[in-house]
Formats: sequence, structure tokens, C-alpha cells
Amino acid sequence: MSPVEDFIYQLEGKQREVLLYLHHILKNELNLTDKIRYKVPFYFGKSWLCYLNPTKDEKIDLSFIHGNQLSNEQGLLESRGRKQVCSITFDEVKNIPTQLIYDILQEAILLDEVG
Repeated sequence: MSPVEDFIYQLEGKQREVLLYLHHILKNELNLTDKIRYKVPFYFGKSWLCYLNPTKDEKIDLSFIHGNQLSNEQGLLESRGRKQVCSITFDEVKNIPTQLIYDILQEAILLDEVG
């Protein structure tokens, strides 16, 4: 098992389910590289793209390193006072708008590729 998978399986319940679901998309479907950085899973293309952060209220943040550069046409990204990072918070897999997440991820990957 990879260090990221070890991290995911240390959590329980809905946090684990959401992390597994998003990890599968990021790692297996989009072929991003995963590593533990700053004690959470980060996903890389050419550079840092996004990370998954468990919150104290048992939710998961999908955070984009350069979220401020994304269009946010979907209206899902929140800056929460941060200048660069923007996040989307999920509490359950059934509440993840998968197609919208793919759209945001594709935009982030394109941004990463063009630098």
C-alpha cells in the first residue's frame, strides 16, 4: 500500500469513503502522482495541483493550489480569505457533483501543463 493509501485507511466512515472516491479519480482516472506532503495527500502533474485535507468537522476539502487562477464557472470553489488556494468541501460521496469536479480538475491540469 502506498503512503497515501495508508493515510486514507487511517480515517474512518464518510471521510474515508470521500477520500477513497476522490483518490481514485485523481490517481487512477487522471493519472496524477500522489505523495504525502505537509501530512496530507497531494496530487501532482508537472507541479503541485491539489490536495485532500480532512477537516475537524469530519468533512474533506479538495483544495487547488492555484485555485485563484481557475475560472470557477461551476461556482463551487471557495477562497475562505486565502489569496491563492481555493477549496470545495464534501461530507459524503453522494454529494459530490462528479462531472463538475472533473471539469474543475481538467481546467487545473490544463493550467498546470501550460505553466
